Amino acid sequence: MDNIFTIKSGDISRTMLVAAGQNAVESLGRRVCGFDVFAGDGFVRNMLIEENAVADILVLVLPGQDANLDLRIEMAGQGASCRLFGLYLCPDNERLSVNVGLVHKVGRCKSHQLFKGIVSGTSRTSFYGRIVVDSDAQVTEAYQENHNLLLSDTAKVDTMPQLEIYADDVKCSHGATIGKLNEDEQFYMRSRGIPESEAKVLQMVSFISPVLDILPDGEEKTRLASYVEHCVRTGF
Repeated sequence: MDNIFTIKSGDISRTMLVAAGQNAVESLGRRVCGFDVFAGDGFVRNMLIEENAVADILVLVLPGQDANLDLRIEMAGQGASCRLFGLYLCPDNERLSVNVGLVHKVGRCKSHQLFKGIVSGTSRTSFYGRIVVDSDAQVTEAYQENHNLLLSDTAKVDTMPQLEIYADDVKCSHGATIGKLNEDEQFYMRSRGIPESEAKVLQMVSFISPVLDILPDGEEKTRLASYVEHCVRTGF
């Protein structure tokens, strides 16, 4: 991999990649919840994770922003771990491409990927995720999920998670879903006096909230979660 960012043995790297309007980026600052914040509409990262090193990566794509994310991650040392979580909110005419390639080269490493998106209007999103477990990477754990809420007939979501496993002693899974808001849940909330618009917002916030679980609890996380909820309320 060219232009490789290496996480040295035993180190911890926490990175937040944010695609949003300038005001949102400025309000976040350069560091949130211990994560270094990088802003832009195109992210290309080649990462190599050495022995017992940790990489936590959070991707935020907020309304009104097109973005392309291209990540190449290599688990190169035993005991390495990587958590890659992302959420995207595309209510209008956004264009988003997510491309993740993660290779387990050695054994006893863990990776967990979770991407969740809400797509409406005439937006177009694509998710392509590929995990490769080499033959020498025994005792590997690798998980990948991509889940989407599609809220309009004119929006489009493409998702393609893939697993290539060449080792025997592994725990691996991948999955993808594209669905709509649950009308039974809306009916339940409305029967208890919650307006329909509020019920929909609560469903959307609940859907994406697991992505923020990568952040440590505290005031900064609460503030960021409130801002994401604001984006849902005003965008959809």
